Amino acid sequence: MAGPEPSLTRREVYERERRRRGAFIGATSTIAAITAVVVLVPRAPRWEQVKQSFFDVDLLRESFPDLLRAFWLDVQIFAWSLPLIFVLSLLVAIARNSRSPALFPLRALAVVFTDVFRGVPVILTIYLIGFGIPGLIPSRAWSNPLIWGTVALVLSYSAYTSEVFRAGIESVHESQRAAARSLGMSSRQTMRSVVLPQAIRRVIPPLMNSLVSLQKDVALVSLIGPVEVLRRAQNQTSLAANFTPYVGAAIIFLGLTIPCTRIADHLLTRERRRTGATAIS
Repeated sequence: MAGPEPSLTRREVYERERRRRGAFIGATSTIAAITAVVVLVPRAPRWEQVKQSFFDVDLLRESFPDLLRAFWLDVQIFAWSLPLIFVLSLLVAIARNSRSPALFPLRALAVVFTDVFRGVPVILTIYLIGFGIPGLIPSRAWSNPLIWGTVALVLSYSAYTSEVFRAGIESVHESQRAAARSLGMSSRQTMRSVVLPQAIRRVIPPLMNSLVSLQKDVALVSLIGPVEVLRRAQNQTSLAANFTPYVGAAIIFLGLTIPCTRIADHLLTRERRRTGATAIS
């Protein structure tokens, strides 16, 4: 039996064996869990009724193309909400980290904004803004639920994401600011050229998790009118008296969110390795 490669240290050999053992245990437990589900679930007393109500293959095949077309609206809402959330949350985080006494009102406003929209559930924010603001505006041109649903999502997610940015900004050591000041840089230059580049790089993994959550919560906009994939699944469920369209909508969401989640995990692992932290096996 060949021994370990001479180019590897004892620590590297140990870590490699540990990863292999962890992968074997993980694969074994996963196979056992899947086998248990496949074997035990069909043995449930009412499995046939559940299968007929949730897993009608013919209905899924018939409804899936229509669900995919409706999902395009989710993608559009997500696409135009994301840059707005990024900009607004970054501005709020910078305002909360401002140190000038003259900017105290701005800092207080940022705190109030974050507390309010983090404290109110997203679904309630969508209802309040989606139905409340159009009632204040007499012009029907501004009563589009897509506009106010997007506004509600942007406000809610900016409050959460701003805290992620703020944590990243505060993670930059004070010596970085001191070094910038010693070079004659102003506070604005220090924030733009020294602090923000490091902070944004550090918070990319949690930002990816927020991105996944946003993609799912886009469906909540359907509560105020737009017919996107969740509303389309609801309509088809009502017509067919079968819940299979909901399963189809879930499959569509999983097809997008699972790759994003894996990317977030990869970025987090890479950041741990870059900073010298121990990766989780």
